Amino acid sequence: MENRIRLVGPPTLIPSGAESWGVEVTDDMAAGLKDADVVMMLRLQKERMDGAFIPSSREYFHRFGLDAAKLENAKPDAIVMHPGPMNRGVEIDGTIADDINRSVIQEQVEMGVAVRMAAMKLLVDRMRAERAETQGVIA
Repeated sequence: MENRIRLVGPPTLIPSGAESWGVEVTDDMAAGLKDADVVMMLRLQKERMDGAFIPSSREYFHRFGLDAAKLENAKPDAIVMHPGPMNRGVEIDGTIADDINRSVIQEQVEMGVAVRMAAMKLLVDRMRAERAETQGVIA
């Protein structure tokens, strides 16, 4: 099974050296989405919008925001993901985010909370065990 990851975005937001990560890098959404099985959008941070990284949020959406026209480049059954919180109309169109046939964003966000809670529990348990060990207490 071959897996390919494409990193798509404006050059000002792509980390230098990203090509060395074993991913395909492009600033062309059509090429980046071509025949994709999964489309994972990420949140554009407010500080990136206010700086010189992008001309405007409107321009960003025009070039890189996921809308129906751009999603047509992906496979017809491709799923759409976004870890949240999302800026509707900036990185993703609201109709795509809410599409019950393609979007798994709600489930992704819900599961993300559970995963973070489990990770925190593991960290706390480990910290308690280490503290008990150094203090000679049985946990």
